[in-house]
Amino acid sequence: MSGLVMPELDTKTLSRRAEIVDALRDIVPGEGVIADENSMRVFESDGLTAYKTLPFVVVLPETVQQVADVMRYCGEQGIRVVPRGSGTSLSGGALPLGDAVLLVMSRFNRILEIDYDNRCAVVQPGVTNLGITHAVQERGFYYAPDPSSQIACSIGGNVAENSGGVHCLKYGLTSNNVIGVELVTIDGEIMRIGGKHLESEGYDLLGVITGSEGLLGVVTEVTVRILQKPETARALLIGFPTSEDAGQCVAEIISEGIIPGGMEMMDKPAIHAAEDFVHAGYPLDVEALLIVELDGPEAEVDYLIGRVEEIAKRNKSTTLRVSQSEDERNTFWAGRKAAFPAVGRISPDYYCMDGTIPRRQLPVVLARMRELSDHYNLRVANVFHAGDGNLHPLILYDANVPGELEKTEEFGADILRLCVEVGGVLTGEHGVGVEKRDLMPSMFTEADLEQQQRVKCAFDPDHLLNPGKMFPQLHRCAELGRMHVHKGQVPFPDLPRF
Repeated sequence: MSGLVMPELDTKTLSRRAEIVDALRDIVPGEGVIADENSMRVFESDGLTAYKTLPFVVVLPETVQQVADVMRYCGEQGIRVVPRGSGTSLSGGALPLGDAVLLVMSRFNRILEIDYDNRCAVVQPGVTNLGITHAVQERGFYYAPDPSSQIACSIGGNVAENSGGVHCLKYGLTSNNVIGVELVTIDGEIMRIGGKHLESEGYDLLGVITGSEGLLGVVTEVTVRILQKPETARALLIGFPTSEDAGQCVAEIISEGIIPGGMEMMDKPAIHAAEDFVHAGYPLDVEALLIVELDGPEAEVDYLIGRVEEIAKRNKSTTLRVSQSEDERNTFWAGRKAAFPAVGRISPDYYCMDGTIPRRQLPVVLARMRELSDHYNLRVANVFHAGDGNLHPLILYDANVPGELEKTEEFGADILRLCVEVGGVLTGEHGVGVEKRDLMPSMFTEADLEQQQRVKCAFDPDHLLNPGKMFPQLHRCAELGRMHVHKGQVPFPDLPRF
């Protein structure tokens, strides 16, 4: 797996495979356990297809009690568990392990309740992101986070990775739109965190769970916020002679207090690939393209369109087109949403990166990425959420050329280090997984990482949930100062404790 080091396989678990499979079949009867090699092949990778591992066994539960029973059994037997949703993760977060139960939540695919009075919906984790919007759109509502993979990605996976999307600039990430979860811990306990109420007292456990990448528990139910569709939404398609001009336009739009519903940017390779694929009417004689969507009351949208046009002209825009209908607006977005598969048509393979930078650093980072592209002799197409600085460089390579994947990974690591260097972070929405795991020390100190691991110890003291992800070096809980209580006696009982 291209030099990727994963946890050493537990020989005791491997030797008991037949026994473990039988026990799991007792818990999840029928076709809920997949153990033959050919059938498990479809689960050997997630969206980061550069890395593949055949699962130990695949389990597809249908009820919360089955999830709890599987988790309790694995916890008691010391068996590792890797949770998986739709498998669209681009960071290897759902990469299986050769000695771990792959717990696939795709059968949890029902919408349990739609509460328009409280503007929320209760759904199972296997429901697709777009499925929530489809369920409520007849009443004029929608679910705001909209990753490019929204037609396939599951809401449980969105919670695990804190997914965003093209409209997260104004309406927030998953963490801003999830108000409650049901979670099963490794010891089989079923917990409810949050709910239909606005805020919960005490620690922000919901914030801890959202974005935890399956390291703390398995989500079995999600309560999400649904929003009313804006009265008007119109999109501007703006072309620029350079990416730097487009980047400066983005910075000025935000600095003038305008918060678009979405603001996306593509460079020339991505523009051409998307246009050939979708035929959205993108200009092909520009180096960079902005899609700026403005929504709200019609009078406000008309006013803001005029202001954005002025800002674009100041920044040397060469083309500007405003959508005149809902169909045309959707067509503008269709090219952007299809940019990732479109790039797949111009290269045998591509590596989709994910890093976030301060908006003001956009011109600097784009220029540096061009230098890195020349250095590694690899093409790169840029598609990203310009409004919040979330970059998605697509490094084009050919996995059949010896050494090219390794070179691509080095290129990607340099891009992520650059993001941190200019004041950004390693990920905006794809998560850490295995892709960015070994880069965590470039962003966090050892003390930071140890504190994060203490949180994991509180939920999963034996490190059975999704091991090998996120942390470059996992310490035992005892090494992190976890207190040992023997027969109810704590060390130094005379000391006051708070």
